[in-house]
Amino acid sequence: MNASLVQTYRAFAYNNAWCNHRLLTACAALTQAEFEAQRTSFFPSLQATLNHIYIVDLFYIDAIEGGWLGPAAWNTDVPYPQLSELTAAQRSMDQRLIAVCDKLDDAALNTVVRVNRGNRVQTERCDRLLMHLFQHQIHHRGQAHAMLSGTQVKPPQLDEFFSIAEAPLRAEEFAELGWSEATVWGK
Repeated sequence: MNASLVQTYRAFAYNNAWCNHRLLTACAALTQAEFEAQRTSFFPSLQATLNHIYIVDLFYIDAIEGGWLGPAAWNTDVPYPQLSELTAAQRSMDQRLIAVCDKLDDAALNTVVRVNRGNRVQTERCDRLLMHLFQHQIHHRGQAHAMLSGTQVKPPQLDEFFSIAEAPLRAEEFAELGWSEATVWGK
């Protein structure tokens, strides 16, 4: 597959899922108390931050898929108190985002998405909404990464984007996720 704007969005979706996998796998070495512990950041714990990422993913991915969930996504601040439950839910959400991006074409990137904001309807082009979502995820994963630095668990590297030279270094994680380089980049 030649490089294209559509391929770039697909790669961002896969990179997002891979980073979530790396971060949540690292967090699995924490006790529940460490996961819930008060820390310095926008959200007061790893638990709250990682649940926030999930909630916002749910909100926007639902809208991009044509759903009308809207503010109901925020019915609870921590829908998954246990890391194992959150990991499964986030992986499922990441797969939904990958599926959305796998279906993209140039026309779909330019479609207008209606976002239920409760008291109003936000309209946004799909490409812009996806970029907003990716940036949101990166921002809060960075905060979680910093919080993890305050534990005994070494934070995983999250600041790379599928360098071809480093493909062998991620092969095991890709296998865990059921992917290959061809899955991400096409044949």
